[in-house]
Amino acid sequence: MSRDERQSRPSRRAFLTGAAVGGAGLAVGAAGATALASTVQQDPAPQGPLSPAQGNGRVAQATFRAAHQPGILTGPASACLLAAFRCLGPDRRTLTGTLRALSAELDTLMAGRAPAPAAADQPPSDSALLLGQGRQHVLATLSVGASLFDPRYGLAAAKPAELVPMGVLANDVLDPARTHGDLLLLLQGDHPDVCVHALRRAVRATRGGLALAWSQAGFARPDANARAGATGMRNLLGFKDGTGNPDSGDPAVMDKAVWVGAGDGEPAWAVGGSYVAVRLIRLFVEKWDGISLTRQERVIGRRKISGAPLDGVKETDIPRYRDDPDGRLTPLDAHIRLANPRTAGPEKGMLRRGFNYAHGLDDQGLAFVSYQRRLANFLQSQARLKGEPMERFTRPEGGGFYFALPGLTGDDDYLGQRLVES
Repeated sequence: MSRDERQSRPSRRAFLTGAAVGGAGLAVGAAGATALASTVQQDPAPQGPLSPAQGNGRVAQATFRAAHQPGILTGPASACLLAAFRCLGPDRRTLTGTLRALSAELDTLMAGRAPAPAAADQPPSDSALLLGQGRQHVLATLSVGASLFDPRYGLAAAKPAELVPMGVLANDVLDPARTHGDLLLLLQGDHPDVCVHALRRAVRATRGGLALAWSQAGFARPDANARAGATGMRNLLGFKDGTGNPDSGDPAVMDKAVWVGAGDGEPAWAVGGSYVAVRLIRLFVEKWDGISLTRQERVIGRRKISGAPLDGVKETDIPRYRDDPDGRLTPLDAHIRLANPRTAGPEKGMLRRGFNYAHGLDDQGLAFVSYQRRLANFLQSQARLKGEPMERFTRPEGGGFYFALPGLTGDDDYLGQRLVES
């Protein structure tokens, strides 16, 4: 980033503090809607190789030790589990021990290594939940919340510049029991029991160093017809989710959109990490199911089956808002138009990795998860969405802002090492 560019940006902390508590709209992710005629058409055949984010949702073995944490560029998987924790250690030394133990266990889980056997008169070293299931791969991504930088651990000076508690945004009814946390662990696998098994192992490994604050399990069934440039999931409103994501297979694009860089004015330990926005969004599916298809697509701005914008044919078509200044085709308050008005070309400011959840008929929703180099990118999008028609069908109830720790390169490194040893 050039010196002139840094000087031209507004005060990041001032903007974030105001935006986080001042009110903004809801980003459900890039969804889609469709004309009735489109429902009888099939998506075109696959047209090219899929990026890691557009595959069949199955988890392949990934290395725990890399420049960036796993589970960000790939995903979401078929089964996902978010778990937020409070750290119980009284000082930085005990926090360091917790991070070391947690990192070692996540490394073991991702590598598929069996834990050391315990003696028969001791508690078993594994729950045996996955016995008989064959090799089951898991991805784990660890992030820190703003509360970790309170006076307990003396880390205030190392706090990422834009990391603040998530305030009440427009349309929110936040449940304190489902909001914030010192640490956030995202687990992904092919089946729910893979994630539950990993969570139990991870918590046990910390020997009482963590207390669960809240958790959210969910799923993301992949679209078998997903093709290059297309998304691989539908949310519970029936729309494609994640359309318009930046190309996660292009390192240069990810450096611009997702990863914190050395010239970003962040603490040195944070380089290679990413800001995380999590929103637990309840969807009023019965109300949504009661409105016409035409209205659904105009609320969103996309076709429901193909995911194409209302002025396009394919999901990957870029809306031409300049040719529709009065909103005749795509309403001016359509979700996709407010979220990304494309006044200066397509925005590449966040990578969305949300998944669905359902607790019966009357509690279904989207666990919105996005990674971005600047949290301001997310908040600016939220501000534009304030008052959108989609608010009638959604209610954010929890989540938080976090910072995904940089990856590991050394064999003896542990997640958060550069932070707690800074």
